[in-house]
Amino acid sequence: MKSMPVTPPSDNRIAQLIDANLDRAREGLRVMEDWCRFGLKRSDFSIQIKDWRQQLGLHHHNFYRKARLTSKDPAMGVSHPLQTVRSTPEAVFIANSSRVQEALRVIEEFTRTTDPNLCVIASKIRYETYEIEIKVLNSTEGINKRQILKDCSVYLITTNRKDLEEVVLQALKAGVKIVQYREKFLNDNEKILQAKCLSSLCKKYNSLFIVNDRIDIALAVDADGIHLGQEDIPTKIARDLLGDEKIIGRSTHCLGDIKDAEEEGCDYIGLGPIFSSETKKQLNPIGIDYLKKGLSETLLPAFAIGGINYSNITKLNQINNLRIAVSNAIINSNDPFSTTQELIKFLT
Repeated sequence: MKSMPVTPPSDNRIAQLIDANLDRAREGLRVMEDWCRFGLKRSDFSIQIKDWRQQLGLHHHNFYRKARLTSKDPAMGVSHPLQTVRSTPEAVFIANSSRVQEALRVIEEFTRTTDPNLCVIASKIRYETYEIEIKVLNSTEGINKRQILKDCSVYLITTNRKDLEEVVLQALKAGVKIVQYREKFLNDNEKILQAKCLSSLCKKYNSLFIVNDRIDIALAVDADGIHLGQEDIPTKIARDLLGDEKIIGRSTHCLGDIKDAEEEGCDYIGLGPIFSSETKKQLNPIGIDYLKKGLSETLLPAFAIGGINYSNITKLNQINNLRIAVSNAIINSNDPFSTTQELIKFLT
């Protein structure tokens, strides 16, 4: 950008308010930068925000600083009650982002003729902060989803039945934190209607709603993520379509599958089938010993899957921090609530 001449404001009050808003904008940016750095561990965000601070610092000329009000500032120390109710880091981030945007708008308005370089930079950074707000909120959403995933012990996979919504509701009430919608019989319109209903139930209980295979349906109902089989769409394409904040899981049946899932950036894996499964009759069980080996080979949240129910789960009691994915055991139970509670109790 070609540098344009800078003229100190003839009115000292203008210099004072530009100085105050430069300070305000840079302070707000520092709060945003540190949360991205230490809270979100997003170096890309923090580097970008730091660059904005540096750009504003280069244009914080001495004649603005010399005009500064300190003890004579009538608004010094004035606060607002809403400042005391920002109970989350996200609320603090948004408040400071808004503070930056407001300060930059003031700078734009009062520097158009005297400091056009600063005016252009303030305008550019203001619009870029709108974009980074969305990125940070999405990143935070992704972190929250992955924490629920990490803490989950029982993962419910649905199958077709008339009272499915009621069964899922009982499982959620009993403590299930992930529900995967797997439906092979309904038409797409029916699937979307049912998925919307189940997604709403999951949100009510702060549980994740995952769609099996169908990215289009996952997007249509704003699901929390997608589960993919070995022959489904590549992980990279799924990530490009869904975004970083969404969960992607992958079915794995051998050590090579596990390694591929890790390298592709999957968020979790299903490992199995452990026992003979009515859902995946074509697959041979991998057995408990192979399950143990697979779990030892990965740091990803891994859910043992395949034929697991309350009658055979005790065969897995030698495995620490076991996570399981079940379908028939809960979906076709006479008492989904109690069955779910028993499974969770065993695992915890």
